[in-house]
Amino acid sequence: MKRSMSHAMRQFISTAGGAALIAIATLSPGRAQTAVRVGKAVPEAFSFVPLDVGVREGFFKKRGLDIESIAFSGDAKMQQAAAAGGVDFLLGSGPALGFIAKGSPIKGVAAMAGAPLLLAIVARPDGPKTAADLKGKKISVSTAGSLTYFLVSEESRRQGWGPKGIDIKPMGDMGGQIAAMKRGDTDGIITDIGNALNLQKLGEGRILVRFTDMKDFHIHVIFATDKVIAERPAVVKSFLEGWFESIRFMRANKEATVKIAAEVTDKSLEITAQVYDELMPMFSDDGKFDPKALALISRSLVELDILKTETDMSKLVNEAFLPK
Repeated sequence: MKRSMSHAMRQFISTAGGAALIAIATLSPGRAQTAVRVGKAVPEAFSFVPLDVGVREGFFKKRGLDIESIAFSGDAKMQQAAAAGGVDFLLGSGPALGFIAKGSPIKGVAAMAGAPLLLAIVARPDGPKTAADLKGKKISVSTAGSLTYFLVSEESRRQGWGPKGIDIKPMGDMGGQIAAMKRGDTDGIITDIGNALNLQKLGEGRILVRFTDMKDFHIHVIFATDKVIAERPAVVKSFLEGWFESIRFMRANKEATVKIAAEVTDKSLEITAQVYDELMPMFSDDGKFDPKALALISRSLVELDILKTETDMSKLVNEAFLPK
């Protein structure tokens, strides 16, 4: 009888008891996952790979965040989604701070990256030979008011032609832009360095302009909606902790990072390894905003007629959620 009771008890623990323990673990507040929607301004940029690294390595999950990544075809489209309540966080550009000045319901919560190392102006093989040849040429960008639009205008200004000396053509997704350049509809594109290196390797384009000398700049900013800041401040803090742990992992694990990035950006391991070396220096380790960079963005947005007057950009950002 005792042997039978012992066996029954063991069976209970391994079935009903085990199921109960699983149910308790599932219901435990510490294990609950909060759904978080994160927008990427574009799908293929290495700049936003830290999100994918954090998801795959579990840096967000261990903080209770279940990430849904949503890619857009430029900052403007992503801003529309934020206004409609379609995203909680936005991985966008520094110049997108201008949208806040125009009423977008978001705040910059971390400076993601500094100098615009990501982007390059690429011309057709039979197109302009140097940056000085770009005057009046058709260069495609994602959308009006986007980072790519901003930088092409900035290059025109730096060449002495004013912000409109280059004929800028907003054309949406990168696939369509590349196809238009190949057809001869445009003279070139501004694209991420991964695409630029790949086009150059294939003989389908020539890199004309890099923006490595723009030191006082924020190419990318992490934004949070006013709603998530007000209603779920702990989520904002947890998201940023996960992001900066992802950056630390990427710096220490090139091979693993390149493997993930190659899959996300649809580039070869060889090209992605080059991109890694080019772009890792631009990422911020603490997310703090640089007053000089904010001032440059404010001044340039006025020069580009995106804003009517200069704005105190420090009022458009909130550093309260940065990891200490």
